[in-house]
Amino acid sequence: MPRPLSVQLYSVRDEFTADRAGTLGRLAEMGYGAVEAYDVTDDAAGLRRLADDLGLTVSGAHAVQLLTGEPGPVLDAVATLGTPLAIVPAGFPHEDFTTYDGLARVADRLGGLAREAARHGLRLGYHNHWWEVEPRLASHGGRPALEVLAGLLDPDVFLEVDTYWAAVAGADVPALLTRLGDRVEALHLKDGPGTKDDPNVAVGGGTMPVPEVLAAAPDAWRVIEFDACAGDLLGELAASRTYVSALEAV
Repeated sequence: MPRPLSVQLYSVRDEFTADRAGTLGRLAEMGYGAVEAYDVTDDAAGLRRLADDLGLTVSGAHAVQLLTGEPGPVLDAVATLGTPLAIVPAGFPHEDFTTYDGLARVADRLGGLAREAARHGLRLGYHNHWWEVEPRLASHGGRPALEVLAGLLDPDVFLEVDTYWAAVAGADVPALLTRLGDRVEALHLKDGPGTKDDPNVAVGGGTMPVPEVLAAAPDAWRVIEFDACAGDLLGELAASRTYVSALEAV
């Protein structure tokens, strides 16, 4: 059975803070079948109940707290959400992605967390932004740092590739996804003018080669995300779902 289309709840962080149940209800009404959590320590049990009531799957959970404190309680919260995927979305110094030694340190830390996650019945992943892709390592044929990191990671660590940030960083995203192969468990889909500072637009309305991106990682979770929105956020989320769903139906 195909995985349902997911939305990263960071996209609706203001709406979610003001009205958690109502916001989830709006996403379900749009046709989203899953959500990705962004603050797992904020009443995971309550979010799970609301998602279950609306028939929403929790596709994964971002847990930056894994790098800042005791991982056990954070992993327990991820497990409470009912997803097996605990994702580190940031937290390493940017300069670690500019050298092989820095990448080795990142891989070692993620490997340790993956072993801890496994003890909680979970898998650990890493989510990129532009600074993990933009550096090219001359010692490794000019490959993007994220690709070099993938070769250093414990086999149990997966990647959630933010396709827009990878493109902003200069990557040929479909080609990068093809090279990363089965390491990619999830995609963040967003669109816009392809710059670091401008807001996002509905998926399909910007510069991203979305059909080629989807084809390059056919089995990965599809997660819509807006870092910032150029228009009506909920309308743009609805348009994104319609566009991606139509592509997947072809």
